[in-house]
Amino acid sequence: MGETITDRQVVAVLRPFVRATAPVLDALRDADPLGLRARAADAARRGEQLAELAATPPTLRRRLLHGLGTVKVPGTRAWQAMTPEQRTRWWINRVGRVTSLLTSVPGLGGALADRLPVQDALGAASQGLLLCAIAGERGVTGHADRVRLLAWVLFRRDVDARLAAGDYPEYDAAAEDARTAELTAELADSTAKRTGRRISVKGFAVTLWRLGRSLYAVTEELEKRPRGRFWHRLIGMLPVAGMFGDYLGERSGLRRAAKQAEKWFARTGVTARTEA
Repeated sequence: MGETITDRQVVAVLRPFVRATAPVLDALRDADPLGLRARAADAARRGEQLAELAATPPTLRRRLLHGLGTVKVPGTRAWQAMTPEQRTRWWINRVGRVTSLLTSVPGLGGALADRLPVQDALGAASQGLLLCAIAGERGVTGHADRVRLLAWVLFRRDVDARLAAGDYPEYDAAAEDARTAELTAELADSTAKRTGRRISVKGFAVTLWRLGRSLYAVTEELEKRPRGRFWHRLIGMLPVAGMFGDYLGERSGLRRAAKQAEKWFARTGVTARTEA
C-alpha cells in the first residue's frame, strides 16, 4: 500500500486541472459545427420582420426560422432562458456523450484494461470537466470553489477553502502556471489553426488525455469517483464488448457526479463568485 495522499497533494493536482478546463469549456461553448448558433442569431434578427405575418398560415420557412430561434446551444437566446439544471443536462447529454466515448475506448481490452489506471484517469478527467461546466452555469468560476467541488465529488474529500486557494507554504504559482499551459498546449495549437477558438476532435481528445494523465499523481483516489452500476462493470470485463459496457457506465457515472454536485452546492451554499 502506498503512502496516504494528503489534501495538499490533491489540491496541487486539481488547481492546474481546474484552470486548464476553462479554455476547453470556452472552446466547447464556442463550437458551432453545424452553424446552428449563427442561424439562430439570424432568426432572432429577422423575428421582427416575421411578426406581421403571424396571422397568416405558417409556412415551412417560418417554421424553420422559429425552430432555429429556439435552438438550445450556448450563446443563443433560448440558452439564456434555460435554468442551471437544464444547462447541466445539456452538458451531460451533448458533451458527456463524447467524453464517455473517449473514456470507454480502453474497454476494448476488457478485464485486462481494467487493471490499468487509464480508464479511471480519463473518467475522472471527463467528470471533472463536466463538473467545472456545471459550476460555470451557476456562476461559480473561482478556482478554489471548483477545486473543493471536484475534491468532494471525485475523491470524497472536504478540502479547506484556504488550502484550495493555494494558501500553503509550498505553493508555487509559477509551477502551476507552467503545468496549466502544458495541459492546454494541444488545445492552443488546435484552435490557432482554426477560426476563432473552435476546437478539433483531435485537440479535444489529446487535451482530455493530458487532463487524465495529470491525475496519475493521485491514482489511489481515482477509484472513489462516481461510477455506473455493477452490471456496467460486468460487461466492461469482456473483450471488445467491454467498450459498450464502459460507455454506459461512464454515462451513468456522469449523471451521478452531477447529482453529487447538486448536493455539494446545497450543502456548502456556494454561489456565484470568482475569487482565485
